[in-house]
Amino acid sequence: MKAERLFSEADKARISATIEAVEKTTAGEIAVMVVDASDTYPEGRVLAGVLLGGLAALAAADRLFADSLWHFVPLAAPLAWLTGWASRFLPAVHRLFVPETRLEARVQARALRAFYEKGLYKTREATGVLFFISLFEHKVWILADKGIYEKIKPETLQAHAREIANGIGGRRGAEVLCREIGKVGEVLARHFPVRPDDTDELSNNVIIG
Repeated sequence: MKAERLFSEADKARISATIEAVEKTTAGEIAVMVVDASDTYPEGRVLAGVLLGGLAALAAADRLFADSLWHFVPLAAPLAWLTGWASRFLPAVHRLFVPETRLEARVQARALRAFYEKGLYKTREATGVLFFISLFEHKVWILADKGIYEKIKPETLQAHAREIANGIGGRRGAEVLCREIGKVGEVLARHFPVRPDDTDELSNNVIIG
């Protein structure tokens, strides 16, 4: 699944409308961003190549050359390269060879970078909130500005992030995303009610990274 195909045009319109409705109740500013992946994880491809290519070479040497070590060695290198290259097109396989902690760390880092690249830190009251969806890792990260974190714990936001990730996995991404944006909006409205002179400081459209 590519980022540009995660949500249909109707889904994107629904998400934008949800953000617009939430922002009428709070000074918080919400943005949604979807990316294909937060990193290329080359070490995962190398490890996949070494292990899977080595196993393939071992099986070939056993079946075709009577388990000869002299045939295993020259087979292992090209098969390792081939399987490592092929893993680029098999994200489910590639992901198996990247530690969960590495996936989590790269998504967090990419979300932080996006937060600054897209100017979410520039809101008047430091109340920007980014819903960051990274498809390769099957992870969602919700990142907020310092004004939000003074009132709302990061763990609270990540509970909503996990619900969104589960919704995307269950093919209900737009539905669950809109629901969780609404729930976060309710919390924001309690702590950061809308002001009479409030303006929409960020685009409500889904950002494709």
